Amino acid sequence: MDVSTAVAMRRSIRCFKDAPVDLDILRDVLDKARAAPSGGNVQPWHATVLHGDRLARLVEEMGAALMAGPGHEVPEYRIYPDDLSEPYRGRRARNGEAMYAALGITREDKAGRMRQLARNFGFFGAPVGLFVHMPRLMGPPQWADLGIWLQTVMLLLVEAGLGSCPQEAWSAYPVTVKRVAEIPDDHLLFCGLAIGVPDPEAAFNHFPNDRAALEEMVHFRD
Repeated sequence: MDVSTAVAMRRSIRCFKDAPVDLDILRDVLDKARAAPSGGNVQPWHATVLHGDRLARLVEEMGAALMAGPGHEVPEYRIYPDDLSEPYRGRRARNGEAMYAALGITREDKAGRMRQLARNFGFFGAPVGLFVHMPRLMGPPQWADLGIWLQTVMLLLVEAGLGSCPQEAWSAYPVTVKRVAEIPDDHLLFCGLAIGVPDPEAAFNHFPNDRAALEEMVHFRD
């Protein structure tokens, strides 16, 4: 598989087959991802992989955390700005509407939307959950390094026949995640990554997710 194909095929997978992930393959992916670039070669990324009993324990404890209601834990960071302006606000809204439409969940079905949101905290049924974190002392340049590494991992997963879904939602529950996953308290929890074998028949894995035209973001000057 070439890089262009992997980029075109990669998308956030939210429906997985009931099939295990070969951990040797995952180790190989993460080993290859060590080649990702970082400023000053600092390599600030850390990852903790959960599967089996430890993953099941996290999902169970997250049920209790969700029942405690919003604000039970202090989020690691604000995912979106409060004053998100256009065209960014519109892109986010259209993505959400397309996602719920693929599931047949209407805007008025608040309960259905909440149930779907809660599926985030079960890694959408994936057999492996990976948490991305880094020392809290790191700054914005290292956040960029983290994103470069994460994209490298996701593209390598495509090459390996696996699917993934990066989930910033986990950053809202750092206390529970760090306790169960044994992540150091002085690390910032950036996101989770659901990993599994994609279900090609699931409509939820194929809803339209348009990209802005190149001219909206890239400007050539002479």
